This record gives sequence, structure tokens and C-alpha cells, in this order.
Amino acid sequence: RIDANGNVVIPLDEAGARKILADLRDEGVEAVAVCTLFATVNPVHELRLRSLLTEELPNVFVSLSHDISPTIGEYARMSTTAANAALGPIAGRYLSRLESELRAAGMPVPVLMMTCNGGVLPTEVLTDRPAIALFSGPAAGVKGTEAMGRTMGLGNMLTTDIGGTSFDVGVIVAGAPVMRSEISISGADIRVHSVDVDSIGAGGGSIARAEGGELRVGPGSAGSTPGPACYGRGGILPTATDADLVLGVLDPDNFLGGRMRLDVEAARRAIHDHVAVPLGLGLMEAAWGIRKVLDSKMADLLRRMTVERGHNPQEFTLFANGGAGPSHAWVLAAELGLKGFVVPAAATAQSAYGTGNADLGFSTERPTYVRVAPGDQPTTDQIESVNASTAQAVAETRRNLLLASPDRDVAIELVAAIRFRGQTNHLDVPLSGQTLDQDGFSDLTARFEALYEQLFGRGSSYSSAGFELLSIRAAGSCSLPPPARGSLGDPITRAGSRKVVFDDPSAALDTAIYKTVFPNPGASVAGPCIVEFPGQSVVVPPGAKAVADVFGNLVVGTN
Repeated sequence: RIDANGNVVIPLDEAGARKILADLRDEGVEAVAVCTLFATVNPVHELRLRSLLTEELPNVFVSLSHDISPTIGEYARMSTTAANAALGPIAGRYLSRLESELRAAGMPVPVLMMTCNGGVLPTEVLTDRPAIALFSGPAAGVKGTEAMGRTMGLGNMLTTDIGGTSFDVGVIVAGAPVMRSEISISGADIRVHSVDVDSIGAGGGSIARAEGGELRVGPGSAGSTPGPACYGRGGILPTATDADLVLGVLDPDNFLGGRMRLDVEAARRAIHDHVAVPLGLGLMEAAWGIRKVLDSKMADLLRRMTVERGHNPQEFTLFANGGAGPSHAWVLAAELGLKGFVVPAAATAQSAYGTGNADLGFSTERPTYVRVAPGDQPTTDQIESVNASTAQAVAETRRNLLLASPDRDVAIELVAAIRFRGQTNHLDVPLSGQTLDQDGFSDLTARFEALYEQLFGRGSSYSSAGFELLSIRAAGSCSLPPPARGSLGDPITRAGSRKVVFDDPSAALDTAIYKTVFPNPGASVAGPCIVEFPGQSVVVPPGAKAVADVFGNLVVGTN
């Protein structure tokens, strides 16, 4: 047992530890997570346990909590370490094998993997800490929007992604994604520095049902198998995709670029039997209701990510990604009071685009607990402790980035985790330099209070409680050259028309249908119309106009 000051109270029982390890060996254990109390202050017992593991179980994947999640609070530290250990034998060893086989095949460059903090890292760094790749797909989507927004001269962006099962939202403020220090997976808190992406169960596969006389959509999903009823794979329950097909948004003969034909009658039957009849609605009214409920849930998430965090959504540009994002963006923009939205050329592959445009990135956190009473300043010893932790975090971040790119300049941003004394949760506040003094601490707490009031309302801060500084995080990056972009496009060609329901289920409008793959710069179409790409359909509502920019994006706005 080690106390809060790092003193060894009870020495490690090595004989007992060896017996436990022998039992684990007999059970065929592949990975071990090690977490001891106050290991972030003094990791001597965790380090010794790793040595014993190396002796007794030499082929086992080992995760130490002070290395994987060096933060205050043993619960999140343990759950993060356990998640890392669970992933190690699968992801870690796979990445190592992938790297070896590609090098043997003649590939001279390292494999770079996206992480949840929005940077890429070589497999050499990730093999022993695969937990930092959790939620890396959604994070990459936000980075893709950030990269595209930068080329368009935008600073504030809302990035949305609607796929088959979920609706993901990220927020970019002044050119940088909003970050968070923890993610939750199946109720477990995973303490990793991550791009802040929130999700709800709302997508093309979300199942609609009549429940207690009300229409509900999601969070249950039909997935891809059996999928929506219109897929013809055995699904009989109505989904958002079935509703879009019945409403005329989707072309049954040109789904996924013509690679799949949709069964309109199966979609109609599913909506009729499971929604329209139980609720006493007409078919079109039921389909329209499914879309309205789904869109309302998605708009609520967008408001939670903006209004409830002190941001005015009308100061942001909405980006519609995913297979279903471009067909719902017009409603979401209207719900938020926006004049339009952007459909990126890579809307259905925005995560891949973000990975290709990401820089090398790595973060290191070091606990450094400073408790300051109201009106007081930290002591000289406390200031020195903070600066020592800062130096350690910077050195560790720099070391891992230089493993990936020894010849590149490393840029490091420092963030302090601060809260009012006695609080459970904290806010991350940027540090103005790599060393701290008493004046710097006063400036830090002042900026913490300003951020606190921005998030929770004027007058909500309470400096009379005093402050607690919990940790220092060093977020480093090395810039990588972005991939080249092509500028040649294809014409937007007229492909007929069909009836589409917009705002009134009883009054479907004659709607022009266009097709393109990568539209020519300057190409434009006027609503109501639908622009069909191989992987998505962009709905341009009445009174709006879509114009292609030089990057192949469709910028949709009111005339």
C-alpha cells in the first residue's frame, strides 16, 4: 500500500503476487491490467509487478495504470487501463504484425493510425496503448471538416455524420475542435484526451415504432443485416431509410450509385403495418412523421452541443457528412436558424479524408495536485511541483513524436485541469507558457472562471471556494504535408424528376433530380431538387440554391 504522498505503507507481497500470476498463467490469460492506489505519485509497486509479469508470463500484454492513464482518481484510471489491456492482444499485436508484413513487402514508410485526439501516430507508439485509438473514426471525421473548413476560410463549424446507426456531432471553434478528457463506453469511463464527439442512436437504420400511442424512432437499429425493409434482406420493421424512400428522397434504382435496388413496396408495407395503422395515420403522414421525429432528435443534440455550451449556432457553418447526412441537413439547418449548409465532396468518407489530412499528434498527462484556499496563492513548493510535472509531460510528448518524425518541429500546447475546491468535475484551461509562477496562476484561475461562466451562465463561478489544480497535459503535434487535391470535376446533369415530400405530407412537390460524382466548380442548381452522388443524396429545399466550390463541395443556401 502506498499513501497519497507516495510513501510505501505496506511493501509489495511478492510471494503472493507470484502465486496469483501462476494462477493466471494456468488460466491462459493473454493480457493483464495493473492498477494500484496512488501509483501516479509513486509507481514503484506497478513497476515491480511488471517485472514479475515479465518473469512469470513473458508473452502476456501488460498495461500499467500510471503509464496508460496517469490521472487522479483510481476508478477512471483502472477502467482505462483495463480497456487498454483488453485491446492489446487484438489491436496492438495486429498493428505490429501489419507494420512488419508491409515492410517485408517493400513499403518504406511507416503506417500511421488515427487516434481519438485527432492526430496520427506510427504503430510503434500505438502497439502498447491502443486505447488512445478508441473513437478515432468519429474524431477523424471532425478533423476532416476542420481541414476542409480551413481551406474555405471558416473558423466555426458544426460537423455532423449520419450513418446507418448513429448521428455524430463535433464542434469546431476558432479553427480547433472542442476536446474532452474522458469518453464513456458501455458505462465505463475511459480517461483519454479526445476530440469531443457526441452521438445518439439516430441513423438510416433507426427503427420506427408505435409505442403507447406515440411515434418513436430509434435508438434501436436494423443495422445492415437484415437492414431496412426496403433492402429486401428479411427486415420487416420500418426505418428512417424506408421513410426517405417512401417520401421520394431516395431513388430505388440508384441507391449506392446503382449498386443496390430498393424495394419500395416493402418499405410502404412496413410503415403501413407498424406505424400508420397503429397510430391511425395515412401512409405518407406516417413516413413524414418518422423523418420529423428523427430530425427533431438530431436537432436537439446539435443544440446541446452549442447552445447549452455557450455557443450561438448561427455563428457556425453546418457540414453534412455520412451517407444520410446530406439528405437531412436542410431540416437541421432550418431548426438551428442557419441559412444553409455544406456537403463535402468526401461526405461519405470524411473520416478517411480527416485521417489523410491529420498531423502527427500525441498527448501526455501528469498529475500535479495543488489545493489553494480562497484568496491564497500556491506555495513555492507547489509551483515547483507544477513546473516539474509540466517538464515531464513536455519531454514525454516530445519523445513519442520524435519517434515518428525525428526531423520535424514539435509544437506543444499545455492545458491545466482546474476546478473549484470540493467539485467533482473540472475544466481544461490552456496555459500561457511552459512555466508557472504566482502571477501566472492568478491569470489561469481568472481564465478558468471566465470559461466556467461561459458554459454555466453569468454569476455561476464561485472563487470564494478556492481552486484545485489536478493535472497538466502536454498536447504535441508535428505538421505533415496535406495530400494533393484534384480540381477537375464533372457536370451536374439533369436525370429527370419525381415527387418528393418536404414540409407537407399531403403536398409532394415535383422535384428535379440531378446526378454527379465530383461537381465542376461554379456548377449550380436551384431547389427544390435532389443532387445524387454515388453514396449520398443532397436535398436542396424550395427557395434554396446549391453551388459547387473549387474543392467539389456543394454549398447549399437560401437565395
